[in-house]
Amino acid sequence: MITCYFENKNRAELRHTVVDALVISRGKLLLVKRSKNSISNPNKYALPGGFLDRDENTKEAVLREVWEETGYKGKIVSLFEVIDRPERKEDRQNVGFVYLVKVDEKSGKEDLEEISDVLWFDLNKLPKESEMGFDHLEIIELYKKHLKKPQQLPIIIS
Repeated sequence: MITCYFENKNRAELRHTVVDALVISRGKLLLVKRSKNSISNPNKYALPGGFLDRDENTKEAVLREVWEETGYKGKIVSLFEVIDRPERKEDRQNVGFVYLVKVDEKSGKEDLEEISDVLWFDLNKLPKESEMGFDHLEIIELYKKHLKKPQQLPIIIS
């Protein structure tokens, strides 16, 4: 949640909107390892993603986050999932848009303040649950189920 104050001085706790990217190439999934200095989930693996900026849409945001966190330029394949669940694992980011993103060759550098490493993992050899941040392992497991039995996209979780 974010605390906001309105013109009439009233205070409100508002929900954040975040974007995340499922970047898959040749059966491998791109994950970032959050730096030890990250405010939330330090030293944990996560999908590339982050907060929606004020003047961008979710598609622009997810491609920006992939670029900033991994150094890869991306292209959106499709919207995979919309998560609108107030009791999400990280209550500060409880509205999420998860996109399937295809990337080209790496052409930039990751943000070393926020990210300590960028790694490709086999979909069947992911980090342990205790090493994963946020609810990203749940998102990945839903994607793996989708591969076995495709569902209409986007999947809506509320």
